[in-house]
Amino acid sequence: MLKINKFDRIVVANWKLNGSIEFIEQYLKELNCSKLENSSICGIICIPSVYLHDLAGKLNPLFLGGQDCSNYNKGAYTGEVSASMLKDSSCQFCIVGHSERRQIFGQSNKDICIKVMNLMAHNINPIICIGETYEEKSNNLTKDILYTQISKSIPENATQDSVIIAYEPIWAIGTGLTPSLEEIENIHFFIKNEIQNFENYKILYGGSVNSNNASEIMGLNNVDGVLVGGASLDALEYKKIMNS
Repeated sequence: MLKINKFDRIVVANWKLNGSIEFIEQYLKELNCSKLENSSICGIICIPSVYLHDLAGKLNPLFLGGQDCSNYNKGAYTGEVSASMLKDSSCQFCIVGHSERRQIFGQSNKDICIKVMNLMAHNINPIICIGETYEEKSNNLTKDILYTQISKSIPENATQDSVIIAYEPIWAIGTGLTPSLEEIENIHFFIKNEIQNFENYKILYGGSVNSNNASEIMGLNNVDGVLVGGASLDALEYKKIMNS
């Protein structure tokens, strides 16, 4: 499993349900991995599982990631993709607990904890997403929600060397809205300093991140990188964010 603490910054692309063979070929051409410098930046591209083999070995010095994994390791679970299958597909990272998986597909904190354990058992670094709804934010429940998600979703054997936490306020995902820089810094400080046993984990910010705001966000003291959604579908935009 990759030791993530050696990186100064982590920039994760999440393609969501997008991509095609033609798209991948054009993306790789524009990304031009051979020209990327990545000594202190950990660039990760998380793609639909059916395309993992098409990108395996073609992203160096970037890393390949999945977007979810099964609670199960094998068996009669049609349509599921296990952690071992992701490993066989050259995945080194995997997103779990994204708000779309939690809200649309009903994944619980317990489900996510199981997924994290499965990933770690196969030497894949989990990227665990957390975040509150606008209603929860309006009711001043943000810290309570995040505390519960972190404490229930991350197993006891996790370490700051292996696990990444991504804070994505649900109300900011794909909306063009972002919290103020002060709000982002305060939440990241809370996670890193006030939740026992999770101090000094790498914490990313996600939610309407683009090349116009990435530099300011990543310049905050307690932000270790970003999780990029729609903007990451543009290879040149993703490169700009990495170089912010």
